[in-house]
Amino acid sequence: MQNAEAITISASASATLKRGSSSFEGANLEGVVFDHKEVYDVPVVDGRFFTELEITAARNVTVLGAKIADALFPEGDAVGKEMKIKGQKFVVIGLLEEEGEGLFDLPSKDDACLIPFGSFGKMYYLGRWGVEPTIAAKGMDSDDGLIALENEMTGLLRGKRGLKPTEEDNFALNKSEFIQNAIGAIFDVISIAGAVIGGFSILVGGFGIANIMFVSVRERTNIIGIQKSLGAKNYFILLQFLFESTFLSLFGGLAGLVLVFAITFVPLGSLEIFMSAKNMILGIGLSMVIGMLSGVVPAGIAARMDPVEAIRTN
Repeated sequence: MQNAEAITISASASATLKRGSSSFEGANLEGVVFDHKEVYDVPVVDGRFFTELEITAARNVTVLGAKIADALFPEGDAVGKEMKIKGQKFVVIGLLEEEGEGLFDLPSKDDACLIPFGSFGKMYYLGRWGVEPTIAAKGMDSDDGLIALENEMTGLLRGKRGLKPTEEDNFALNKSEFIQNAIGAIFDVISIAGAVIGGFSILVGGFGIANIMFVSVRERTNIIGIQKSLGAKNYFILLQFLFESTFLSLFGGLAGLVLVFAITFVPLGSLEIFMSAKNMILGIGLSMVIGMLSGVVPAGIAARMDPVEAIRTN
């Protein structure tokens, strides 16, 4: 392949890892080659990755995820020690950086156990009737390079499988963009659902503030009458209640922002929640607008009151 920056092959299976009386079930055992680190991110924080000789000779060495290392080597310092995979002894040569839980139950590097591809082939049958390997290629950074890589892979696979020009592909090319688009579609649905729920919340909150202001106008009718008899203008009464409803809504919005800010400290694995200045300004501004709109009718009623009737009201 001329348009690939790096190519790798791997195969994976679920396995139980053991060390003495300790065991770890459901580990993602993955057989890899030397160029695996050129295609995928392999953050080794302790020890090292495989050498080409270890891969070629299919030696029994392994690189472990953080969760597996903690379970099998609670005393720490796992590098250089032995463990067993399907009854075979393996020496730990490296540890991966802790990643946390994967989003939407995607595999996490914390559950990964990397071994040479040849070592994996000694324990599992590879092929159509066994564990099917996956070939992955990393393209150039440009969009044109990725398109050229896809076209080249398609041509090579069609030639390998002896497909005629009129026959359809009997294979699939999976791109990382597919996963990104799928996750993006999920977040689009979440955004729409959030907007609908938020809209109803704003509607209910607006009616709540309007109800509070109606009660406030009724309870302060005598005071309004006194104010108007002393020369208070209609706009003064109007602004008085508008400011009150606006600040009432603003305090509610600030309380909501404080609550969301507290949620940002909750660990959610690979999903990170943060508050941007744009969202904070939007939240405060929307709160003020809702408060102002909710107080328009009660404030208008208070401003149009007749001072004599207002004073006589019990």
